[in-house]
This record gives sequence, C-alpha cells and structure tokens, in this order.
Amino acid sequence: MDFSLIVSNILNPPVLFFFLGMSAVFVKSDLEIPAPVPKLFSLYLLLAIGFKGGVELIKSGVNQEVVLTLAAAMMMACVVPIYTFFILKLKLDTYDAAAIAATYGSISAVTFITASAFLTELGITFDGYMVAALALMESPAIIVGLILVNIFTNDGKREFSWPEVLQEAFLNSSVFLLVGSLLIGVLTGEHGWHVLEPFTQGLFYGVLTFFLLDMGLVAARRIKDLQKTGVFLILFAILIPILNAGIGLAIAKFISMPRGDSLLFAVLCASASYIAVPAAMRMTVPEANPSLYVSTALAVTFPFNIIVGIPLYLYGINLFWR
Repeated sequence: MDFSLIVSNILNPPVLFFFLGMSAVFVKSDLEIPAPVPKLFSLYLLLAIGFKGGVELIKSGVNQEVVLTLAAAMMMACVVPIYTFFILKLKLDTYDAAAIAATYGSISAVTFITASAFLTELGITFDGYMVAALALMESPAIIVGLILVNIFTNDGKREFSWPEVLQEAFLNSSVFLLVGSLLIGVLTGEHGWHVLEPFTQGLFYGVLTFFLLDMGLVAARRIKDLQKTGVFLILFAILIPILNAGIGLAIAKFISMPRGDSLLFAVLCASASYIAVPAAMRMTVPEANPSLYVSTALAVTFPFNIIVGIPLYLYGINLFWR
C-alpha cells in the first residue's frame, strides 16, 4: 500500500477540516454550524457538480462507454442491497437488514465530490458523465430494500403507498436538484459554464471544506450510537465498502474505464447514503432502527471512505492498471 496517497488525501484542506469538526466534539467545544447552512451548502455542491457534469456530458456525447458505465452503475445499485441484506440477516431482523442494505446500495454524493477533489489535486482526469452515474444510483436501492421487506416479513405482504415511495425515491431534493442541474448543463453547454464558472467553480472548494467541517461535527456526535450496533455492524461498515469497491473496480477494468472514472465508480459502489435513503426508510419502514442505519453509514463508512477508502481504491486501480 502506498501510504503517500493516504497522507496526500488527509492533508487536503477539506479532509483536515473534517477532522477539525470531529475534534471539536471530542474536546467538547461549543462549535456549531447553524442548521440552515449545511443544507444550503449541500444544495450548492449538488448544483455545482451536476451542472459541471452536464457540460462535460454534452462535450463527450453519449457513446458506448457512457452507456456501459451507466448500466453498470444501475446494476450495482440494484445488486448491492440484495447480497448485503442476506449478510445482515445473519444478525439482524428483516426490517433493520433491509434498511441498512438499502443504505449501502445507495450513494453518498459528498464522498463522490471529495473523491473528485482528490483526483483534481493529483492531476488525474475524469469524465463529467460520472455525475449521471451518481444520479442513477441514488434511488434504486430504496425500491430494492422495500421489495426485500415485502418478501421476507413474516406478517404477510406489507402495504406501501407506492406512489409516495416512488416520489421519495426519484423526486427527493438531492436527486431532483442533481438531475435538474445536469440537464441544465447539457442544455447550456460551454456558454452556460462560462456564465456560472465564478459561482460553480470559484466557490466550490471553500463550500466543500465548510460542509466537511459540519460533517465532522455530525459524524463525531453519531459515534456514541455505535455502542448499540456491536462489533458486527462496525466491521460490516468497514469491510462491505471495500468489497463493493473491489467489485466496482473489477467491473471498471472489464469495461475499460479510465483511471479517474474507475476511482469515482469504486467510490460510488463503496459509499452509503446518510440522507436520502434514511429519510425514505423512516417513512416506509418505521420498524427499522434509525440509529443503526444512520450511524453505520455516517459515523463509520463515510469517515472511512474519505480518509482511507479513496486512496486505498486508487492504490487498487494503480495495481490493476499496470
């Protein structure tokens, strides 16, 4: 393992500010980010990455490489919840297993954005259409998770309001803004990029840094919830991302993705949702314990990915791509 990659990633300002946020909780500082600010910054990051992705997509066009990548993304979003569900069923009931499986079948946009920043720092290029893969992987896991609950509950078939479920899955704020920004980027192209560049590019790293500071605060506060999860879920939250990333890298190698795209694809496969899917699970599977699926994704998998996972997956790519 090339530890210089880990050091390079840790010494990125956004990651250091993530540590700063965590340390503020550990030393009991009164540092706090007002609630509307992280939400605003989250929306900004989705808008900026979606718009840039749309501009890049119109440049590259829709070719075989794009179609294969997006198909692979959709496949992983559907398959990951299935095999993780059966792993989780070894220790958990159906409701918790399905909710956590759905969480790990979906993605973390901020992890993807952090990986993009890491690649930019290293001078490794990647294609903007990977944002379309990000958008496509957000929702299917919610549907698969609910199907698993419907099949494996002992009290007969559960009744879901499927219109509400589908609306939550495909029209939640993050998916809607990401896809909408992507389409606007496609429609406006280079002209739109030049108009918005001071906003979508000039502010990007500053906003990402501030957002990760808040994420450090939130993740550290969630660590206490891990006492309820036990060793099994902590190991799951570390080992499953590595397994998912390994499968993603094998797929990337098979369809000949370039290095930068391969890392982003591996990160998408390895990450876990801590916003969209938990919100949907609270509404549709109230029997599942939110402290389990939120704390594993946010307090274990998210920090693991942005600190160790991203450089680890890049190291794997460097081995595969020799």
